[in-house]
Amino acid sequence: MAARERFHIEAIEGVRVGRFNFGINTTFIVYRVGDTLIDSGPPNQWAAVSAFVEERPLRQVLLTHHHEDHSGNAGRIAAMHNLVPMAPEQGRAKLARGFATPPLQRLIWGAPSPLLTEPLADGLQLDDGSPIVPIPTPGHAKDLTCFHLPHQGWLFSGDLYLSRKLRYLRSDENLTELMASLRRVLTLEFDTVLCPHRGPVRGGHQALQDKLDYLEQLCDQAQSLARQGRSEKAVLKALLGPEDWLGHLSRYNISKTNLIRQALKVPR
Repeated sequence: MAARERFHIEAIEGVRVGRFNFGINTTFIVYRVGDTLIDSGPPNQWAAVSAFVEERPLRQVLLTHHHEDHSGNAGRIAAMHNLVPMAPEQGRAKLARGFATPPLQRLIWGAPSPLLTEPLADGLQLDDGSPIVPIPTPGHAKDLTCFHLPHQGWLFSGDLYLSRKLRYLRSDENLTELMASLRRVLTLEFDTVLCPHRGPVRGGHQALQDKLDYLEQLCDQAQSLARQGRSEKAVLKALLGPEDWLGHLSRYNISKTNLIRQALKVPR
């Protein structure tokens, strides 16, 4: 069953959409602050997203990264509002030529179309003049970029947060870089994290610190067990339990095994 939920928190509006509602990560929130849109939602949810974005004019669309749930409707929104979406430089070529998505992701989000973008402009602002500061945060994706709004104490986090405790990792994620990115944003001042899957997280600075603490502990435990002679499979079972349906269904593109494999490589 598709998810549809509208909300308004301070000056932030959002709509949660999704083909399925099997948990937080199968739905997606498109956020709007005034005439600025943060990410565009999955391509198979255009009907719900279009109703949200056509309500009033948009001046800019900012993409946190290229993944299809974040960029999938940007081309249609661009045509509707006569604008060019802005995206992190490292993802722009991939967006322009198009990219393949694994079968499970196509089922959940749909398939993206090639998209013309502009680089993230210098001096990004909301319509009230307050700054929007892009923060490169690779790990989940090479081009993942968070948007820090220091005057409001907000962090639009892309897929940097998701949860205080990860149990799965994509095969193309880099846990060492992800942890470095968490440390980078934790030097900033903010209270509310705007996660497109989890939703608004009050006390978001502490939530991101909790996630980093958990990952550091997981790495320490995994590497300690490996030094005792435990195999990767034995470490997985001890710390996260055996691989489950998501790993098998995604052909291990999203799996516990990926997380443990990366945890064993993180420099300590």
